[in-house]
Amino acid sequence: MLVLVLLWVLFLIAVPIWAWNQIEKVDAAPDGDRPEDQPGTTYLVVGSDSRDDLDEEERQDLATGGDVGGDRTDTILLLHVSSGPPLLMSIPRDSPVEIPGRGATKINSAFGGEDGGPQLLVETVEQNTGIRVDNYVEVGFDGFVTIVDGLGGIQVCPDEAIEDPKAGLDIEAGCQEVEGAEALGYARTRDFALADLTRVQNQREVIGAIGSRAASPMTVINPVRYFRTLGSGAGSLRIGEDVGPIDLVRFGLNMRKVTSGEGLSCTVPNTTTTTTLSLDLERAEQLFALIIEDRTDEVDASLCTETGQPG
Repeated sequence: MLVLVLLWVLFLIAVPIWAWNQIEKVDAAPDGDRPEDQPGTTYLVVGSDSRDDLDEEERQDLATGGDVGGDRTDTILLLHVSSGPPLLMSIPRDSPVEIPGRGATKINSAFGGEDGGPQLLVETVEQNTGIRVDNYVEVGFDGFVTIVDGLGGIQVCPDEAIEDPKAGLDIEAGCQEVEGAEALGYARTRDFALADLTRVQNQREVIGAIGSRAASPMTVINPVRYFRTLGSGAGSLRIGEDVGPIDLVRFGLNMRKVTSGEGLSCTVPNTTTTTTLSLDLERAEQLFALIIEDRTDEVDASLCTETGQPG
């Protein structure tokens, strides 16, 4: 029994060490002027729509389409971990911003092009919000599906049935278990009256479901699930060069806090209609200032709403 216990402990320790060494590191720190260091820690979380790791059959199975002419970002989130409640804020991919060197355009395009990528996206977020990005975390289409499948699926709870061939999604209303491909479709679809504003809410729901399933005791008790979860997660991530193991654990714990109701979950303040996405600069600047000053305990319902629109 003692030998078995020691082997089990060794397995629990060895797998995370192995998994950490599978994670790809990228230089996400931009050159030039940046906001000064700020209290708390802010993570930029990116879901890349890169198809580079997908073959033709996988692109058809996941309904991702073909080459989009350069990587872009389907998901952009800021997670601020502070002395107050953690705050998770979605930035819709079509948000109009000033991209350094490119002028006014949609924020997701900062990730694409020859001069685009993590550094330009971080710089764009910092220059438009004043919030300093401390850590960078990215996952692509294939990695997202692999993580969900490694967990044995997740639960999602759409308010209404969704049939969206563009996202490869056809699900009923109500809570249900979905596998990786369906979870990806649910996070990608914009087949709603508020389009991207509803989509970013669904993305936060999916992230919460992944966090809850990953934190389940069954993940540790079941050795196959433990290995698949850590292995698939590690092989699917790209993180900033300055992100350490403790940073990644802290990130995961606080993402779970937010999505379980222990933190704040918002979309960047906006006055969007069904056809035009416009930022609500007055409310946005107030929210950004509270994040910069690490005063998330003072963020109220007028600034932090699910859709980002005034309550």
